[in-house]
This record gives sequence, C-alpha cells and structure tokens, in this order.
Amino acid sequence: MLKICNILLVTGVLMSPLASADTRVSVGINLPHVSIGINLPTYPHLVRVPGYPVYYAPRLDANYFFYDGMYWVFHGDNWYASSWYDGPWRFVEPDDVPVYILRIPVHYYRQPPPYFRGWRSDAPPHWSENWGRNWEQRRSGWDNWDRRAAPAPAPLPAYQRQYSRDQYPRQIERQHELQQQRYRYQPRDPVVRQQYQERYQKQDQDPQRDKDRGRDRGRNH
Repeated sequence: MLKICNILLVTGVLMSPLASADTRVSVGINLPHVSIGINLPTYPHLVRVPGYPVYYAPRLDANYFFYDGMYWVFHGDNWYASSWYDGPWRFVEPDDVPVYILRIPVHYYRQPPPYFRGWRSDAPPHWSENWGRNWEQRRSGWDNWDRRAAPAPAPLPAYQRQYSRDQYPRQIERQHELQQQRYRYQPRDPVVRQQYQERYQKQDQDPQRDKDRGRDRGRNH
C-alpha cells in the first residue's frame, strides 16, 4: 500500500510544482519516511483557522497545517505528518487522520486538488468521495461536532524557528532530543499521540533490526 502511494506521490510532485517563495521542490523516497516535495528553508508563518484547534500556512502553496503538536500536509491525495516543520514526513493512513484535520474547511487548502472545486469553501472536503463508503462507515460521525466544545489549540513550537537551512536537524534522534528539551507539550488527541509515538518508536526499533540483519548476514558467509 505504502509503496504504491509513494510511486503515485513522485508522479504528483513531478506534475505539480510549488511556486511559493517559501518552498523549494525536491523529489525523493526514504522509507519509512518520504520526501513530499515541500522543503522549507525557514519556519513557516502559521495562522489559526478561526474556531478550530488548527493552524494553516497562508503563504505556502501547499496544504500545510499544524494540529496538536504535529504538522500535517495533504499532498497527492494522501496525508503526511511530522513533529518538525520540514519533515521527514510519515505517511498517514486515511483511517488514522485526526478528525480535526478532516474538518478543516476547503477554504484553508492553499493547493486544493481539482475535485475540491464546487464544494462549499466553509465546509470540510467530501472525504467519503475520495476514500469510499467503507471509510465513511469506519469514520462515521467525523463531521458531526459541537464547535463550542472544540479543544484549545496546542502551542506552536516556536523554538524551531532558530533551526533553519543548514541548522535544521535531519536526524530523527536529534529532533526527538530537542523536542523533549524545548517543547513540553504532549499530544492530547489519541490519534495524534499514536502517530507521535510511532514516529519515534519506529526509529528506535530500526537500528536494532539492522544489527540483527547484520548478524544474520555474518552467519551466512
């Protein structure tokens, strides 16, 4: 599933350049994380979506959001998440996208797909048309909510502003270390919390897996 999505992703990036001065375009695959063609040399300008616990980036030609301590990008009909503003990005299954991300009105998508046209700008996208009836049944009620009960937005990780261009930490371990030192907020949304934990647990497991593979190769030679 992820391999297919990544092939489609590369095609989408090649056919859809991002024209903003705040972004640069690159194409690449780095499993389990991916390059999605959005490279930010500096921390983006983020503005809160009125009435939602979500921020968006009005100066980027990208569907770029911040919610509950993580950044979210909708690109090539897929969602990706990262705890740092310029990735690395991790693919998010449709069933694992937080409801408040799903509820973002069409108006705040700075690079909406063509099929968004004709939909109400003050309402969320018609996700069931994109992901099908089975998805709609599994995520039943995602678009029904009491706006008065919406949670407060998470604080922006402003400390990341000082890490730009060559100063940006590309290693997951270093990002996690800085996050723990400089940003005390922990995700409250259970879905986001799972994404956050998997991001770092996966990284912790990979080195051990590589060591085990090395031992196996040594036994075979």
